[in-house]
Amino acid sequence: MSTTHPFTVGEPAASSHAPGPPSKDGPGLESDGEYLSRTLGDGDQQEEHINASQQGNDQRIYENQNHAHEQRHETRAERRAKQRADKEGETVKKIQGNVVKQRARGKNIPEGKTSFEELRTVDGVLCDSFREAAERLGLIEADNTLDESLIESTQFAMPALLRRLFATILVFCEPCDVRGLWDRHLEAMSDDYRRSHTCSKAVEQMVLLDIRGMLESMGKDIALFPLPDIDETYDTTGGKAREVTEESTIEVDAHDAALASSLNHEQRLAYDEILAAVDAGDGGVFFVDGPGGTGKTFLYRALLAKVRGEGKIAVATATSGVVASIMPGGRTAHSRFKIPLSIEDGASCSFTKQSGTAKLLRMASLILWDEASMTKRQAVEALDNSMQDIMGRQHQPFGEKTVVFGGDFRQVLLVVRKGSRGQIIYATLRSSYLWKGMRQLRLVTNKRAHNDPWFADYLLRVGNGTEETDEEGNIRLPQDICVPPTGDGVDLEKLIDHVFPALDHNMSDPNYMTSRAILSTKNDNVDKINTRMIERFQGEEKIYHSFDSAEDDPHGYYAPEFLNNLTPNGLPPHALKLKINCPIILLRNIDPANGLCNGTRLMVRGFQRNAIDAEIVLGQHAGRRVFLPRIPLCPSDDDIFPFKFKRKQFPIRLSFAMTINKAQGQTIPIVGVYLRDPIFSHGQLYVALSRATAKRNIKILAIKDDDKESASDSSPVALSAFSAFLLGAISKSVATILTYPLIRCKVMIQAADPDDDDEDESERTGPGNSRHTKTMLGAMHAMWNKEGIPGFFKGLHAQILKAVLSSALLLMIKQKISKFTLISLLALRRYLFVSRKRIKSA
Repeated sequence: MSTTHPFTVGEPAASSHAPGPPSKDGPGLESDGEYLSRTLGDGDQQEEHINASQQGNDQRIYENQNHAHEQRHETRAERRAKQRADKEGETVKKIQGNVVKQRARGKNIPEGKTSFEELRTVDGVLCDSFREAAERLGLIEADNTLDESLIESTQFAMPALLRRLFATILVFCEPCDVRGLWDRHLEAMSDDYRRSHTCSKAVEQMVLLDIRGMLESMGKDIALFPLPDIDETYDTTGGKAREVTEESTIEVDAHDAALASSLNHEQRLAYDEILAAVDAGDGGVFFVDGPGGTGKTFLYRALLAKVRGEGKIAVATATSGVVASIMPGGRTAHSRFKIPLSIEDGASCSFTKQSGTAKLLRMASLILWDEASMTKRQAVEALDNSMQDIMGRQHQPFGEKTVVFGGDFRQVLLVVRKGSRGQIIYATLRSSYLWKGMRQLRLVTNKRAHNDPWFADYLLRVGNGTEETDEEGNIRLPQDICVPPTGDGVDLEKLIDHVFPALDHNMSDPNYMTSRAILSTKNDNVDKINTRMIERFQGEEKIYHSFDSAEDDPHGYYAPEFLNNLTPNGLPPHALKLKINCPIILLRNIDPANGLCNGTRLMVRGFQRNAIDAEIVLGQHAGRRVFLPRIPLCPSDDDIFPFKFKRKQFPIRLSFAMTINKAQGQTIPIVGVYLRDPIFSHGQLYVALSRATAKRNIKILAIKDDDKESASDSSPVALSAFSAFLLGAISKSVATILTYPLIRCKVMIQAADPDDDDEDESERTGPGNSRHTKTMLGAMHAMWNKEGIPGFFKGLHAQILKAVLSSALLLMIKQKISKFTLISLLALRRYLFVSRKRIKSA
C-alpha cells in the first residue's frame, strides 16, 4: 500500500511524476519501512517526525482553508466593485451621450430626423457616435479644431494667407501643440517659396521670417512660441527695425498726392501752417477741430502724401481702428505707441529707447493722431513723457516733434464707467496741461453735405446745442426725414426698404453694402434689425455655435445652456447666422497693420467648419481676402458677471445695422436711424445724423414706448418738493393721532407685571377686577379712571415730531429740498417741542 501525501486546499494535487515513496510492488523498489527508515531514522524519531508532520499539515490545511475563504470573499468583493464601476462607467457614457443627443436635437438640427441613425448622419456620412456628429455640426468643440481650420483653408487660400492664419492662431487661439501645428502645415505654408528655392532650410527660414513679421505686427514676439530658431543670415532687411521698414516702404497714392490742389481755404491755411512746422524741424503741437464732414481726413491724407513724397516718415494713428484703417499706413494709437490699457497720471508708454517704436518716432517728421477727442488725456500725456525721454529734450512738448491731433468734441466722447459729466470732461484732452499749448486750426465748411447747405447748418446747430427744443429739452426732427411710427412693425420695414432698396439684386455688390447702414443706440435694437435682414437675405444659411465656459467654475455650476444665452457688449452671439455675401464687422484688433482692426467692415465670401473666408471692403486694404478662425473672447468689463465668462467664437457680427458709437468716424452715404430708445449719451444724435451726405439720404424712426406714453398721459402733475413734504407730514400726523390711543393701551398691557399688578389691583379694586388691565377694554378703562382723556394722548407731540422728521428725511434722500422747506421744518419743530407746563395749562 502506497503512502499518499495530502495536498493543500487551493494548491494543485501532486502529479504522477512528483517525488514520493516508491511502491513496494515494483521490482527493485524499497518497501515503506525501508523508505521511512532511510529518510527518518529510528522508530522514535520516525514517530516524532510523523506526528510533527501531521500537525504541520493540519495547520497548513486550516490556514489555507482560511486563505481560500478570504480569497473567495476578496474575489467576490472585487468582482462586485468591478461590476459596479462598469455600470457607473456605462451610465456616465450614456449620460454624456444623452447630453450630446439632447443638445444636438435642440440646436438647429435640420428637421425631419426620425431615428438615431439619422441624427448621427452629417452631410451624408454616418458618424460612429453622437459626439462625432455633434463635432461635425459644430455643436461641441473638437480636439483638432485648429488643425482642421488650417487644412480647410489650404484648399482655398494662398500660402501667404495660410501663414497669416497660422500667426493669428498662435496669438489668439491658445494652441497647445504649436510645434505639431508647425510640422504638419509647414509644407502648405511654404508652397510659394518652394517653387523658387530648392533648399529646404532656406524655405523654412523664409516662412519663419514671414511669420515673425506678422507676429510683430500683432504685438507678439516669435521667441514666445516653440518654433525653430531663426538664422538671421536669411534676413534681407539688414537689421533695420520692422517699424521703420514698414513706414518707409508705404507707397504714396497718386490720388492722395493730388489732394493738395483741392483743399478749400480753411484746409489750405491748416495745411501750410503744419508743413511750415515740419520743414522748420523745431516742433509744434496742433489740434484740427471741425464738425463731421468738414474734411479733416481729407486734410490728413494730403499731409501724409506730401511728407512721405519728400522721403520723410509720417506716422498716422487714430483712437479707433475704423478711422485708422481709412488713412494710409494708419494704426491705432494704442498699438503704435504701446500705450497701456490701464493708465494713470504721470504714466509713460511701454516701449524702450532701443525698441523699433522708439527708432521710428525719432526718425518721424510728422505724427498724426485722429479722433483724439475720444481718448483719455493720460494717453496723450504718456506719449508726451515718452517722446521727451527718447528725444532727450525735457520740458519740450513731445520732444520738439511736429504732432497734429484732430477730433470733434461734439461727437461721442470717451467712456468713463459710472462717471459723472464732470468726470468725463476731466478725462478728455481739453483738461490736459498740453491743451493750452496746442495751436487751434478750425474747419467750418461742411464738404460732406456741400450740396445741401440747410442740412449742413442743421447738423452744426445740433452739434453746438443751439437747435430749438421743446419744453422737455427734446430736439424736434424735421418731418420729411422721419418715418411715422405705427407700432405694428410696418414702420421698421419701411425704414429697411429705404436704406436697402432692391436688396435681392445687389447682394454681391460691396459698394452697395458698404454705402448704407442702419444705426441705433443699443445692441439689442441692432441685433433685432440684423436678424430681420439676414432672413431677407437670399442664400443658404450657415449657423456657427460658440463654445462657452466659466473659467473659474471647476464644479460646472453654470450649465452651457445658461452661458449660451449671455451676450455681453463687444462679444458675438452664441448662434452666429451668416450667408454668402452678407456684410459683417470685426469685433477685435487682430492685425491692424493689415486692415483687421476693431470696426473693420467685411463681406463673407466662403464657409468652412472652422474658418470663415472674408473680404475687406473699406479702407486702404479694401479687396484683401482674409481667413478668420474662432478665437477665445472675454467681456471687456470683468465685473459684469460673478464668474469669468469666456466665449470661443468668430470675432464678427452682422453689420446691416450697427451702434452709433461703432459708426463714429465713418462716412455712410445712406443712413437709417432707429431710435427705439432715447439718445442717452453726449453726441449720439449728432454722430448719427452727420454720417449721411445729404438730407434726402437719411431716414429716422423714433418710437416712443407705449407703456411710457400711457403712463405719462394718465399720471398726475408732479408735486413740488415742499408740497410733497407737507402732504406726507400731514398724512402721517393724522394717522398717528388716530391710532395713538390704541398704541398707548397696547403699551400699558405689555408693561403690566403679572404678579405685582394683580396684587395692587386686588387691594384697590378687589379680586374681581385684577385681570381687567390684561385686555384692551380693561386698559382703556384703567387709563380713563387714572388720567382721563389726556392720558390717551400722553407723549403724542413726540410721535408727531417723529412722523414729520421721517417724512423730511425720506424726502431729503430722494431729492434736495429747498431752503424754505428747511426753515419751515425748523419752525414746526420749535412749535411741537412745548413744555409739560403748557400742556397742563391747556
